Amino acid sequence: MRIQKVETNKKQYLPLLLLADEQEDMIDRYLERGTMYVLEDGGVKAECVVTDEGNGVLEIKNIATCPADQGKGYGKALIDFLTREYRGRYSILQVGTGDSPLTIPFYQKCGFVRSHRVANFFVDHYDHPIYEAGVQLVDMIYLKRRL
Repeated sequence: MRIQKVETNKKQYLPLLLLADEQEDMIDRYLERGTMYVLEDGGVKAECVVTDEGNGVLEIKNIATCPADQGKGYGKALIDFLTREYRGRYSILQVGTGDSPLTIPFYQKCGFVRSHRVANFFVDHYDHPIYEAGVQLVDMIYLKRRL
């Protein structure tokens, strides 16, 4: 398993990016200003994009694993990598996600705790309703962990 930084042609990973954020113009808001990593293990299995949000906060804007490879620890490996890579440079790693029974427990298992909520984020910023595990995403739930 190898994790490498992607510095150019980040859009080549658009199919993976769209798994975590299904509207391309929303991805465009952070992709170029963010730092992107891909996890390879006999091919690209997962990706993540992080941004500097100021005041010692690093935010995961996008993290996704190929559907056939989900549940194999690749997402957790990326979060563990970010923790090691950015400890000492940032104090908080945060992530915003929908209030989904798939994503919230994953982040909690990775050591994140609920921080705050942004009401109506998905309704206000996306051009169509977004559903995950049969649940419409409405509010953005932020979780954080210390680095």
